[in-house]
Amino acid sequence: MNMNQIHSVYFLGIGGIGMSALARYFMFLDKNVAGYDKTASPLTLELEEAGVKIHYDDDLSKIEAQFFDKETCLVVYTPAVPKDHTELNYFFDNDFQVKKRSEVLGIATNDTFCLAVAGTHGKTTTSSILAHLLKEAHLPMTAFLGGISEDFGSNFHYQGSEYSVVEADEFDRSFLRLSPNIACITSMDADHLDIYGTGEELHKSFHEFASRIKENGKLFVRKGLPIDGVTYGIEDESDYCAKNINVVDGAYVFDIQTPTVLYKSVTFNKPGRHNLLNALVALAMALETGAKAENLFPALESFKGVQRRFSYRIKNDDFVFIDDYAHHPTEINAVFDAVSEMHPDKKVLAVFQPHLFSRTKDFVDDFAESLSKFESVLLLDIYPAREKPIEGVTSEWLLGKLSNSNKKLVQKSELIDEIKKQNPEVLVMMGAGDIGLEILKVKNSFVNEG
Repeated sequence: MNMNQIHSVYFLGIGGIGMSALARYFMFLDKNVAGYDKTASPLTLELEEAGVKIHYDDDLSKIEAQFFDKETCLVVYTPAVPKDHTELNYFFDNDFQVKKRSEVLGIATNDTFCLAVAGTHGKTTTSSILAHLLKEAHLPMTAFLGGISEDFGSNFHYQGSEYSVVEADEFDRSFLRLSPNIACITSMDADHLDIYGTGEELHKSFHEFASRIKENGKLFVRKGLPIDGVTYGIEDESDYCAKNINVVDGAYVFDIQTPTVLYKSVTFNKPGRHNLLNALVALAMALETGAKAENLFPALESFKGVQRRFSYRIKNDDFVFIDDYAHHPTEINAVFDAVSEMHPDKKVLAVFQPHLFSRTKDFVDDFAESLSKFESVLLLDIYPAREKPIEGVTSEWLLGKLSNSNKKLVQKSELIDEIKKQNPEVLVMMGAGDIGLEILKVKNSFVNEG
């Protein structure tokens, strides 16, 4: 694919977090960009405000003429688009250049010094920290992120093309399109079993990803994972190790032992040991670029975070409201640990929206165990995303497995009233579906009440 011959780029599923970052990339390259998505969202509305024409019907007549020139138009699609989609099949049947998002990301980053973040959890936060560190170190880099960075106000950032920061997504084996110089693997917990079938197959995919690292490259892995690499961890014998950890005014202050140097009294402001691990490996990767530690440590301290990753929506003495994207039992456990560490002895209410029927079915007992740690739980119905219902797999079924005495299945229309009945000191709302659209409503109900 010769980028110089591409004048127009058409996106099928343009509202996806990774797709919209690529759309911004091509806009930056001054290409004509347009797209389709099933529904409008904050991401599509922002793109429309930036001048991208988007429609929400599977209708070829809505596409402008310039996107029908197969010699100059690239079509990018996400696997979430149904195989019977009229527009997608038209482009395939008429021999357009049609590529998956992951293929295009691989092409866009292949000629850069690529830093790739892989893992079933922690990719977005780690890559966002890494991008922020490289930005503050003034490296010429482009970042493609899987969430909205609070530092950039976007999921895309450009300040040069020598380096790239990307999320290496294991879904649909997308990360096997990348050839990074430096990579990390944060976790390898079983997930996406609708794609892989078994955890063993998922592990094979991570090993294959590791084999794609370029010659003389480096792989960082969280200590304990069944894969070889430079290790990182907390209070252990890893190559990059966080030690002597203290919580001071809601921030972590700690030492970092590297293979060659001990750095003392480093500060990081995001709660949760899982986030501390993310910060540690992001720092290790940034150091590998040659960036100076004295530039990186202030940047680590100033990192603001990622939307919906342990985001404080309200934080005062008598009420705390936290929003998190957690949609896997391991992530829910991490949120619970962070809440317990930062807000000990507080009455905590967890609101959770399960994401995907298949994931709920595959991990129902693990979900029940992780959610049962919270004092009180409100469950919303399962968010289906790309899936059709599976008989017997419901939030009511999951609710019955929770050992909490205070648990309830609620509808979105009842959510605010139910939360206020509980009168929690700490409210945590979790999930990867459209629960994110409820966050502002809940926040406003408390702010207006106050």
